Amino acid sequence: MFPLPSPMLAAIEAARAAAAVGEVPVGAVIVRDGQVIATAANAPRRMHDPTAHAEILAIREAARVLGRERLEDCDLWVTLEPCAMCAGAIAHARIARLYFGASDEKGGAVDHGPRFFAQPTCHHRPDVYGGIGADAAGALLRDFFGQRR
Repeated sequence: MFPLPSPMLAAIEAARAAAAVGEVPVGAVIVRDGQVIATAANAPRRMHDPTAHAEILAIREAARVLGRERLEDCDLWVTLEPCAMCAGAIAHARIARLYFGASDEKGGAVDHGPRFFAQPTCHHRPDVYGGIGADAAGALLRDFFGQRR
């Protein structure tokens, strides 16, 4: 087994922080030129905002840091396969590469569900690499939901 890349480790730490405050444990990191420029954790409950997914918050922060809405030279690392809303934001931000951990058969929109980036109406398709850190990310999610059942 290979060690996880540092951006995924940082995303997993953000996911742990989300779980610690009762949020679904999803974390996201945006990297540009090998440097982390944004890190975020899921926060819909804390922020009272259904759009406050880790990916959205990380994209907002990266755009603020760079002073622009296009992130075409950035990579997004996230612990869970993005949903349709987040896939749309990834396309609009023009993220170059998407790395995700656990697959989401119910809510995912990249490899499951609508397969957002495969749709002919999708105007930007990042390079997608799934399954990176899937075991660790999946365990966080299973533990989180297992404690609530």
